[in-house]
Amino acid sequence: MGFFNIFNANKKTIKENVEEINKVSYEIINEDSLKYKKKISVIVPVYNAENYLRKTIDSVVRQNIGFGHISLILVDDGSSDSSREILREYSSLYDNIVIVFLNKNTGTPAYPRNLGIQLANSEYITFLDADDWFTPFGMKSLYDLIEQDNVNYVVGKSIKVDNKGEKLIGKHESIRNRNRVTPVSIPHMFYHLGPRARMMNLDFIKNNDIQYPNMKYAEDKQFFIDVLTKCDFISTTTDTIYYVNREEANHSLTKQTDIMEKMDTNIAVLDYVLNKNLDETIEKMIVNRLVEFDSMGRLFDKNHFLKSKNKQNYYRKFDEVLTLLRKRKYKISETFFNSLHKIAFELMIEKKFKEVEKLYEWSLREKEKERLFENGIAYYITPIAEERFSKVEIPLYAELKKEITNEKDYTAEILALGRQSKNISRIQMFSREDASLTYSFNLEQKDENTYVLNISDSELKKIKKGVYSTYLIYNDYQRMTIRKFEELEYSKGKEGLTYTFYKTKNGNLALKAKKTKK
Repeated sequence: MGFFNIFNANKKTIKENVEEINKVSYEIINEDSLKYKKKISVIVPVYNAENYLRKTIDSVVRQNIGFGHISLILVDDGSSDSSREILREYSSLYDNIVIVFLNKNTGTPAYPRNLGIQLANSEYITFLDADDWFTPFGMKSLYDLIEQDNVNYVVGKSIKVDNKGEKLIGKHESIRNRNRVTPVSIPHMFYHLGPRARMMNLDFIKNNDIQYPNMKYAEDKQFFIDVLTKCDFISTTTDTIYYVNREEANHSLTKQTDIMEKMDTNIAVLDYVLNKNLDETIEKMIVNRLVEFDSMGRLFDKNHFLKSKNKQNYYRKFDEVLTLLRKRKYKISETFFNSLHKIAFELMIEKKFKEVEKLYEWSLREKEKERLFENGIAYYITPIAEERFSKVEIPLYAELKKEITNEKDYTAEILALGRQSKNISRIQMFSREDASLTYSFNLEQKDENTYVLNISDSELKKIKKGVYSTYLIYNDYQRMTIRKFEELEYSKGKEGLTYTFYKTKNGNLALKAKKTKK
């Protein structure tokens, strides 16, 4: 699909989208159950998902809110594997599992999701991909929160699962419980706009004519931009709600979409946003995401860019972004969170493409970067000779100054430099095996650039067996590793477990809790 076709898809009205839905004939199983209003409708687009579909459906059936309160709407988009047989099997077991068989593949999850919205008859809706799954308490957690706070949108914690393990995604959404806050009060709110771990008021979606645009990629991005810009207040929870499946065996549509196709859809969404006449503060937040996160980070700060034999395609695509931005009075690079992207943006404006390539080559492949410290600020020295591009500011740099261990506690003094050092709130340890398992510890500020961590004997005993990455947390949810230069490891044995503070291969502080050797 070319840019202009995507652009036209974005411009369709809700009436046109409904008419388009009606053009595709379909069969519905258990349609009568839609006559009875439920608390929640779960909408699942399905396409050749036989490997994971049972796990996905079972995760909804086993919800502790009670499956009788749920309408599970699965829209099969012309699967050619055994997905349809699995769906028929489940529909014969549960009346509230509604199956829709489309007579042809539409090529986008947008179509099945929009149809699911039209069919839904519930107070609230949530979305689930056919290869992902909910935690057993996920829907009850979201339902209780949306009812309690009387908002139109709530979101919780998502964990990505791949062959390397588990990773928390969208940290900004779920780092703490928030009740009735404005979306713009969370700086990264327009980052990570997939359909996972969210619940919305169905009437709110329908009354505001919010639909997924007919695009192969980024359709969810535009949908949730529309949702969030319409919400006065939202709520967030730290509860783990949703697991995103990115295992190698899972050939998701995201993996199958070429980077240039993705950029075409991102550009279409950017054009859509710039024509919404939003408040400038909100617009800049969204445009920052589409430019810094999508157009800088995902397009250039990746190995596929460095390996490409036709880098001019990348620059031409980015020029389409710049063309859309030329009418704006503000300079979008001033909103960037990453100083590296600010430099790269300026280099591209000046068409210094060789320098851009040199910068990202250094960023991705230079493991030990040279640092410079000036007036309490830390910088990386870049390979660019021109002075204004020669260093990248590090928002926060941290290293261990001293460690003390005894039978009662573990104490560490941490040097913190950078403009964000004044915004440090705590230390947080994340399990490498179970992304839902974290431990937080308070810090005491000793002087302007020194913080003291003290973990007592009783606090250590609460830490479960495993390996934990350790971070300084600043600005509520952003994080920075702590450099550890000494090879010396401090160990403490507690009731069958030994706790070891050690230096990782990358030179950072980490904690290992393992069984004590007898």
